[in-house]
Order: sequence, then C-alpha cells, then structure tokens
Amino acid sequence: MDEVRRPDPGLAGDCVHCGFCLPACPTYELWGEEMDSPRGRIHLIGQMIEGAPADDVLTGHLDACLGCLACVPACPSGVRYDLLIGAARAQVEDEHRRPLPDRLLRGLIFALFPHPARLRLLRGPLTAYRAMGLERLVAPDARLGRLMPRLAMLARLAPDRRGAPLTPEPHTAGRAPKRRPRERIPARTPAKGPARARVGMLTGCVQREFFPGVNAATARVLAAEGVEVITPARQGCCGALSLHTGRDREARDLARRTVRAFESVDVVVANAAGCGSALKEYREILGEEPPFRVMDVAELLHELGPVAERRPLPITVAYHDACHLANAQGIRTAPRQLLRQIPGLTLREIADGGMCCGSAGIYNILHPEPATELGDRKADAIARTGADVLVTANPGCLLQIADAFTRHAARTPRLAHTVEILDESINGR
Repeated sequence: MDEVRRPDPGLAGDCVHCGFCLPACPTYELWGEEMDSPRGRIHLIGQMIEGAPADDVLTGHLDACLGCLACVPACPSGVRYDLLIGAARAQVEDEHRRPLPDRLLRGLIFALFPHPARLRLLRGPLTAYRAMGLERLVAPDARLGRLMPRLAMLARLAPDRRGAPLTPEPHTAGRAPKRRPRERIPARTPAKGPARARVGMLTGCVQREFFPGVNAATARVLAAEGVEVITPARQGCCGALSLHTGRDREARDLARRTVRAFESVDVVVANAAGCGSALKEYREILGEEPPFRVMDVAELLHELGPVAERRPLPITVAYHDACHLANAQGIRTAPRQLLRQIPGLTLREIADGGMCCGSAGIYNILHPEPATELGDRKADAIARTGADVLVTANPGCLLQIADAFTRHAARTPRLAHTVEILDESINGR
C-alpha cells in the first residue's frame, strides 16, 4: 500500500453544513472566514474530489487548518473531518508545488524533527544560544522576528539543554531550576511488586531529545504501578509529523519501522499526544491493524487503577487538553482523574480550555502569526487560573505555552507533563 490517500466522497457528503463546528474552530474564531472553518474546508475538499486543482488559494485554506480536530466532537452528524483533512493534505502534497521558501523551510523541518540523532547534535549549540542571550534577537518585536517570522519562531521554540521549558519549579521560585542529570532508560524496567502489565514505551523524537525527563518519569511511574516497561533502543520516529502534514509515503515508512521495533509487545504506550494519535492511525495508512494495542500513558494508568502510594503535593494545577489527546483520542477524563488522586493537589480548569494553544505539530513554525495569537490567549487563560503548575501531555504544547509566557507580564507557572507530577508524588522525583 504505497498510494497516497485521497478524500472519500462519502465522508465529505456527511457534512450538512449546520455550523455547529464554527465556535470550536480556532481559525474561524480568529478570522471569521467561512473558508477557514471546518465546513468551508469540507466544501473545498469536495471541489478537489470533483477535480478542482490544488492551487495556491485552496491549498492556503487547507494549510491554515491547525488540525486540532476540535470540530470532530462538536459535530452532531459525526463527520470524520480528521480523515478528510488528512487525505486532502496528502493529495495536496502529492499534486501541489509550493513556493521555494516554503519548500526549503519544510525540508529543513523534516530533515531535523523526525531524526532523534540530528536533534541530539543540536543540544550543544542550543545551550550556547541560550547562554549568549541570543533569544532577544528573535523576539516578535525584534528586527529578525519581524523580517523572518518563521525562522524566528523556530528559534524561539527551541528548548534548553535540560529538556524542559525555562520556568522555575515552585520550590525554586526566584532561582534557576535545578539541573538534573540526563537519565538513561534501560531496555527493560521491571515492575515493582506483582506485574500487572507489560508494555513497550515509545520515546519519541522531540520528547526523547529535549524532554528526556518525561520518558524517565513515565518508566518510573509505570514500574511503580506494577507495569514492566520495554524500551527498544532501535526505535525511531513514529511518523506523526509526516502523517499529519500529508507526507504519506514518509509516514508509512516510519510506521513500518515502528511496528518492527515493537513486534515483541502487545501494548505500546505513548506519552506524547501527537505520537499516540499517529500510532492509533496506523490502520489508515498501513491498510491493516498493527500487531499491538496503542494506549496513552494516562489511559493505561487510569484503566489499571492506582496501587502505588501518593505523597501529598500542596500545589494548584491547571490542566491543558492537548488537542491530539482530547479530540483525536478522546482522552479527557483520565489525566484529570490521575491528578485528583494526589493528596493536597487542587485542579483548576482553564477558561475556553478546548481552544488550541497554537502548537499543532509544526503549525506554529509555518504560521507563526495566528499561532502566536492563540498562544497568547492560552497564556492569558492559564494565568487567570492562578495555578502554580500548568500540566499537559504533549511536548509541542509545552514549548508553545512556554514561548507565550515569555511575552506575558503575569507570573509564569511551572510547566510539566502529567507523568512528571505523578512521579513527584509517587517517587519524590
């Protein structure tokens, strides 16, 4: 199965253009343009199905979609916009020749992000970049930020070598965050106590190289809850960014390699929302079910139920729904329930929490202006909760929200992944 996807006419015909999707759509919220709403884009996809060329105008409206899929749960007719936009983007990538600057930037992105070894080589230069204070050159109001907004956004999103957003932990407020040594995750992490499950852990690309603490925390928490964790050393990119931008052949190759890497396990656990969503879409691009079940780490822990003791954490947490966890995978309750199991922790909801933060894979790099506006709105809403910690389940969201808080006058909360908070409560790490 090496053909590129094409939109299904039957799926496009399911849309009755009722408009229930409009309030859920970030780009319609920003611009109020019909062709930048889900039903407007479905109309354009219908034109493609009927033979209309993927020209610059049509492609521009499809490119402007974040792919947040907030319209899917909002649709009373059950329209599979996720399948439609994915297939339409694959057709665009196959048929449309983009302008040279766009091709060069996309080429740079896909020469880096799906390759953990190449990302690893960037850690040293990024440390120097931060140490020299060069971030000020790419601020939105700086000259470079205005002249080259896409490259400026790429530079602003780069995490530091610690693999975490540059925000202090509550107990280090006013001082630099403490540096922790980079932890190696063994090929096998045994369960503590009676084994309740055995899983393979996807380490990801950006997650592995710039947020290694999340992977280490995931292995510790799973082990504490009686789960044996297998972490194949030879695993690579799962293909999420390629799949969600229509690069079908590339995504299929990466998916096949991932399937081979995890052929010894029955369950694969992901801790990055975009990666977990892509793994659950393997049937669509490979034409067959993968030989394992895919679960988000919060989904697995919620299903198993807690056995490890939780130590109190007297903190206030705001939880941000990563789009590919809440909308693509339908996982909203599990992370909140896991956080509520921690004694002393207060959970607060974010106003208009279903609105995307603007990260959306590589959207914030390709479309920095709307992404920045959405990020600023999200930072404002988070600040209004007064929370000590902002928790989410996707590295892109953490980087996007961290960047937004650099422009925010209010106190910046600590930013963390769900499993890092659980790890702090269970293991004191």
